[in-house]
Amino acid sequence: MAPSSIPIKSHVSKTIQLPQAAQRSKAKRSPLPQVKKRNVPINTRQSGNSEARMLISTRVRKSPYWHLSQQEGCWAYTVYNHMYHPRAYISMMQGGLMKEYEYLTNHVTMWNVAVERQIQVKGPDAADFVNLLITRDVHKRLPVNMCRYVILCNQEGGIINDPVLLRVAEDEFWFSISDSDVALWAQGVNAFAGYDVTIQEIDVAPVQIQGPKSVKLMTKLFGRKVMNIPYYGLLHAKLGRLNVVISRTGFSGEVGYEIYLRDATRHADEMWNAIKKAGEQFNLRVIAPSHIRRLEAGILSYGQDMDIETNPYEVGLGWQVDFSKDDFIGKAALQEIKRKGVQQKLVGLVMGGSPITWYNEDFWHVTTRYGDQVGYVSSAFWSPTHNTNIALAMVPVAYAKIGTSLKVTLPAEDAPVKAKVVPVPFKDPHKEIPKQSFRKTAA
Repeated sequence: MAPSSIPIKSHVSKTIQLPQAAQRSKAKRSPLPQVKKRNVPINTRQSGNSEARMLISTRVRKSPYWHLSQQEGCWAYTVYNHMYHPRAYISMMQGGLMKEYEYLTNHVTMWNVAVERQIQVKGPDAADFVNLLITRDVHKRLPVNMCRYVILCNQEGGIINDPVLLRVAEDEFWFSISDSDVALWAQGVNAFAGYDVTIQEIDVAPVQIQGPKSVKLMTKLFGRKVMNIPYYGLLHAKLGRLNVVISRTGFSGEVGYEIYLRDATRHADEMWNAIKKAGEQFNLRVIAPSHIRRLEAGILSYGQDMDIETNPYEVGLGWQVDFSKDDFIGKAALQEIKRKGVQQKLVGLVMGGSPITWYNEDFWHVTTRYGDQVGYVSSAFWSPTHNTNIALAMVPVAYAKIGTSLKVTLPAEDAPVKAKVVPVPFKDPHKEIPKQSFRKTAA
């Protein structure tokens, strides 16, 4: 193993020959910078896809919307937060994920995102306890009926989760979590911290309404008050007899909302069908959460682009860390990490090769022009905006500068393709699309 715990030899099925001059010179060169050594190495063996069928069983939870996604033709799932998570609806013959992207960016879409399990922290000490868990300041940054993107770190500064945190009442918060067990972490912390709170998962399941026509659909469902919800604002509302919380958030970089249905197991069909009926005039389509659009927006996927062995400064989330707070879990470790600097960084790449139109099954190798592996691609897809393949990749800081030339080993290509480090986000860097105001229209 190299110091980074990444195999130097490629495991792709095709053998890639380096130019003879490059082969001769490799032995003479000093060791190259590498990504940091991990306790559990990233598996960069290029093992590809499989025709194996995923077992559907009771060990993995079916969300309240599982059967409804099935009815809409969902044909591919992954497991996320111990739940089945829809990843494709439109067949490859009909355009696949690229066609889903077209609906998202031109019309309005609904996503089954019940995998964003809601972890409730409630009680007299709720704000103080939540403030201990996250790196931002709840008291300064999160008034009632607002939400924020936050991160939780462990005592070593590793990222445990990057949820959206909703403050639905003065003494009640919901962590709308990404793919890790926040409830277990929070309960474990409080077993020793002793705050006066209850910590539990609740029967609240969200759907996302995303796309340029989402405002019209949401206005039809809930009235013109929806147009006054600020970016990352909340609204308690009713859809008929159903109690919901609406947030102006989403995983797409487009205009969007999330509808959190209370008592979701009982009422899932009623809400889903009401949204579908109202959305007919706006060309509503049920799709999977758009991997393409979230990548263009530079939105990170937990477990893929970051995990418990990466820290905020390695993945561009240093702005989330507020050292002016009295204390939070990981504060001392993060101060030391910031002082010393990091060994690796997550960067954006544009790269050649045939259009990537499916999720990357492996962490593809990032190499120098001589073929030395120095990093790995965590997420990649074809970008309709840039008309090229784009990716997020973890590389040593020596290769993280904008404009740096690298190569990526793609399984569909006979030789590594050229790649260049570029700024992230790839599209709408100032979030002008989701942040736009509708209040003037509502007046």
